[in-house]
Amino acid sequence: MARVKVRYQCSECGAESPKWVGRCPDCGAWNTLTEMAATVSHPARGGYAGAAGRGVQTLSEVTPERTERTRLGIEELDRVLGGGLVPGSVILLGGDPGIGKSTLLLQALMALADRHRTLYVTGEESPEQVALRAARLRLSGERLRIAAETSVEAILAMAQAERPQVLVVDSIQTLFTEEVGSAPGSVSQVRESAARLVRHAKATGTALFLVGHVTKEGALAGPRVLEHMVDTVLYFEGDAGGRYRIVRAIKNRFGAVNEIGVFVMTDTGLKAVSNPSAIFLSRHEQPVPGSVVMVTREGTRPLLVEVQALVDDSQLGNPRRVTLGLEQNRLAMLLAVLHRHGGIAVSDQDVFVNVVGGVRVTETAADVPVLLSVLSSFRNRALPHELFAFGEVGLAGEVRPVPGGQERIREAAKHGFRRALVPAANLTRGFRVEGMELLPVRRLDEVVGQASELLL
Repeated sequence: MARVKVRYQCSECGAESPKWVGRCPDCGAWNTLTEMAATVSHPARGGYAGAAGRGVQTLSEVTPERTERTRLGIEELDRVLGGGLVPGSVILLGGDPGIGKSTLLLQALMALADRHRTLYVTGEESPEQVALRAARLRLSGERLRIAAETSVEAILAMAQAERPQVLVVDSIQTLFTEEVGSAPGSVSQVRESAARLVRHAKATGTALFLVGHVTKEGALAGPRVLEHMVDTVLYFEGDAGGRYRIVRAIKNRFGAVNEIGVFVMTDTGLKAVSNPSAIFLSRHEQPVPGSVVMVTREGTRPLLVEVQALVDDSQLGNPRRVTLGLEQNRLAMLLAVLHRHGGIAVSDQDVFVNVVGGVRVTETAADVPVLLSVLSSFRNRALPHELFAFGEVGLAGEVRPVPGGQERIREAAKHGFRRALVPAANLTRGFRVEGMELLPVRRLDEVVGQASELLL
């Protein structure tokens, strides 16, 4: 007979302790340890990586298997996944409520149902509600198998009987296993339920989608160990009331990290946007102050976005520094560098910077465009329509190169841009683009000088 023991578990990170303490020894959170009574279980051998028993061997003796990816038929989702689904892979899809997670997966399964065995397990909605959504999206569900279940044991029994090639569980926070005595959604339930589903996927070669909720801070709810157990972590970004959605790969063992897929929400579901640069560029009829186009790199694809800045006299003792789509601390650093090495002080000005379209830019290639937009707004003079820029700015005032510089220039040329203010180190000797005027810069004072000549 299995014995029952009492343990204390952190509700933030899932760490266990044999006795109660005020502060979690792992994550440092206060008053998060709660008493849990659970039956000691003996997990099956094999772990998450597959069947055990191979023993120790040299790496040269391991023959990697060439697996064919299963394309979902949704171009942007296939791009984020690295080219399609890998058999036995586990994908965790997180996002705010109402952002479109269930809609996207329902569309993907509908596209796969004609060619592969699929199973959609819903723990939050009834089959009737899913059928209503399918009718609203004008999808035919003749071949899609669906079940409403929250017990992990029952889901595994269904999977053994149905033998699906693609399994969707919506969502992991609603599941429970009888081996754990806590309520569904708790840290222990989420972790153990996910572990059993992942083990089944690895043993049978089933591609598994897990839908996860997010916290108020935007992180996946539940223990962080959940992200380590899966192969791919996708985040749904965007305003639930807006039209555009972005699916970003935070972790991917079978593809590029930080790859994004862009979708637009329509009456018939999510539609892939094959040319996202066209929707993120709001080309004004006339050049306006504070607007600069930059070429960012999301995964393997260059993306053109517009950076806007507004510089205005501050009525406060501490002028505001507000950013949307960029890191606020980096803006404060760039303004200090602009003062020291560019001779332009905005210490008495409020500075607002926004990336148009809701795109979140995390790379340092936005440094030069941000400073150009700030300078343009500060002087109330516009930059030319056909100009774009990218480049990293260091604390010493140097302009550093960024990865894929020449590829970014070629992408901008396809959209009709004819002037490029870029780091000199990104331009190799003899590099030319037909119809493109290249303006190489090495230091921030050169950027300010070039901008002064270009301002209209």
